[in-house]
Amino acid sequence: MLVWLIPVLMSAAVAGLIALAVMRARKSGEDDAQAAPDVEVYRNQLRDVERDQARGTIPVEEAERLRAEIARRLIAADTRAADKQDGQEPPRLRPVLIGLLAIVLIGGPIALYARIGAPGYPDLALQDRLAAADDRRENRPSQAEAEGAMPAGALQPQGETPPPEFEELIVKLREAVAARPDDIQGHVLLARNEAALGNFTAAYEAQEKLLSLKGAAADATDYLTYADLMILAAGGYVSPQAENALRAALARDPENGAARYYLGLMMRQNGRPDVAFRLWDQLLRQGPEDAAWIPPIRAQIDEAARLAGVDYEQPRPSESLAGPSAADIEAAGELSDEDRQEMIRGMVSRLSDRLASQGGSPAEWARLISAYGVLGDVARARAIANEARQVFAAVPEAIQQIEAAEASLPPLTATPETEAEADAQPEGTSE
Repeated sequence: MLVWLIPVLMSAAVAGLIALAVMRARKSGEDDAQAAPDVEVYRNQLRDVERDQARGTIPVEEAERLRAEIARRLIAADTRAADKQDGQEPPRLRPVLIGLLAIVLIGGPIALYARIGAPGYPDLALQDRLAAADDRRENRPSQAEAEGAMPAGALQPQGETPPPEFEELIVKLREAVAARPDDIQGHVLLARNEAALGNFTAAYEAQEKLLSLKGAAADATDYLTYADLMILAAGGYVSPQAENALRAALARDPENGAARYYLGLMMRQNGRPDVAFRLWDQLLRQGPEDAAWIPPIRAQIDEAARLAGVDYEQPRPSESLAGPSAADIEAAGELSDEDRQEMIRGMVSRLSDRLASQGGSPAEWARLISAYGVLGDVARARAIANEARQVFAAVPEAIQQIEAAEASLPPLTATPETEAEADAQPEGTSE
């Protein structure tokens, strides 16, 4: 209560001083208004001089001198009265002015402080704030504590309810994995399907077992999937265990966009919006616009920038995707067959190299798959589709794009060459 009482009293004191000054000005104006009858006195004196001259009681020369002196005083008095009236508002407006001043000087600061201030929060130096954020991060709830605090039924899967046959298949899959605990593919399927049912705790436990089985062979996508499932199980909260998984993913792929987004989210949750803003701004500028992490960043970065004290305007979305488009391929129609194939292969090769070295969006992977299909290299297109499914295993929307591109491919003709192509190492690496 004292936090509010002190600023209210200070504002009221300032408003009172200003109101007192206004009232004094009003009294002075009233005094000046009382001086206005002097004008009428001088006019009466002029009439008296005219009357005395007509009766012959004063000489003509004396009458002229008196008229000049009285006229001079009349003009001076009339000028003073006019100046006072021009510089003052009507007296009836003064109470209104005082009321407006009170509202602005008392209500304005209090309303502003209630909106952007922190009543009862002590003043902290920057170093103290950073230390408090570090302490909060070090002592934040564990994964188990966060899951225990989740309301019952909060993680029910969205969309259509799986059919009963799917539940039966999941039961059989669980039994099969329990019977063959060292089956890597079984744990992959179990984690994916438990997540589809909203059983995120069971899903990340299966993924944790998968990481244990893979050991040093586990890649960035494996660790990112593990972190993603833990974050989903905790309702969007990034626990210390999820952070460790994210850092393991970044150790294997420092440019992994999803892992960098989640680290920014963790910093935002623990009092470091400045770090979150820098991470998210870099991701926004790097793109691609249709990456899975871009929409949540756009929804949160303005608030992070405000808390970080940054005057920020989001970069505009990219309007095009890298790599050959259908228009590019159609433009090659005027070339000879050999030149056209060479042109397309050059564009496809550049896109493939970029995805292999820098990663890319689901749309770019789908475009690469389709481009190889146009070139008749179906085996390689399908191999890249398999690689893309591993890259975006934790993003169902991306998987749909990949599978749609693969479904548009012509049938694969089984020849020794294509079989060798299919067995070759696919181009492109995970983000």
